[in-house]
Amino acid sequence: MIELKSPSEVDAMAVAGTFVAQAIDAVITAAEVGVDLRDLELIVRGMIADRGAESCYWDYSPDFGRGPFRNTVCLSVNDAVLHGLPHAYELRDGDLLSVDLAVSVDGWVADSARSVVVGTAREEDLAMIEATRMALEAGIATARPGNRLGDVSAAMGAELRARGYRVNDEFGGHGIGRTMHESPSVPNDGRPRRGIPLKPGMTLALEPWVVATTDRVVFDDDGWTVRSADGSRGAHTEHTIAVTDGDARVLTALTTASGR
Repeated sequence: MIELKSPSEVDAMAVAGTFVAQAIDAVITAAEVGVDLRDLELIVRGMIADRGAESCYWDYSPDFGRGPFRNTVCLSVNDAVLHGLPHAYELRDGDLLSVDLAVSVDGWVADSARSVVVGTAREEDLAMIEATRMALEAGIATARPGNRLGDVSAAMGAELRARGYRVNDEFGGHGIGRTMHESPSVPNDGRPRRGIPLKPGMTLALEPWVVATTDRVVFDDDGWTVRSADGSRGAHTEHTIAVTDGDARVLTALTTASGR
């Protein structure tokens, strides 16, 4: 069942979205060469505690994974692209870091992700990050009444393929609102004019991601971290949005700039 949110409920989700955007920005600002991933986790824990918010990842136990997540943020480095566990690793010059965060504030959830390069950037990494950003923009632009969910998925997939990337359909976006994962599922590729009609009040997390030279992934022994099957790097971008009578409203837009 898809719950349509009222304008006041969307506003409440936007409060959570602002917090998520600020927390991700704080992590990215702190992500310098030599910084341990565990210290970035502690930044998010502190911000969540200070805000009186609730992590959507702590104790998260889906079908995949090995035991509860027991962290507040996903930090994925280089060939890890999704669900990376913060662990004893000091960031190195040129590392590609993906930060994914979902938090509940006053009972409403927002979810977002950004990828950045730490220190010296390789052009191919910047191009891959840009591809996910542009795919997300294409999906957001298509998320309006009169279109269907397949139109959103098709727009994201077409943008990624046009830039030379293959699209993995094992993990994608989702409905969001009172919980992190609600109906419907939002694949990162699809067929136009298929799927449910989009209606005002639908709230979705759109999250295009790719790895450089394959669409196949493998799991680490921890059961969580998703890596490219061939060792190539990955990038991930995500926003929580609300369908309106016109253009979609981005609820996790950045309100501060980290310069990256």
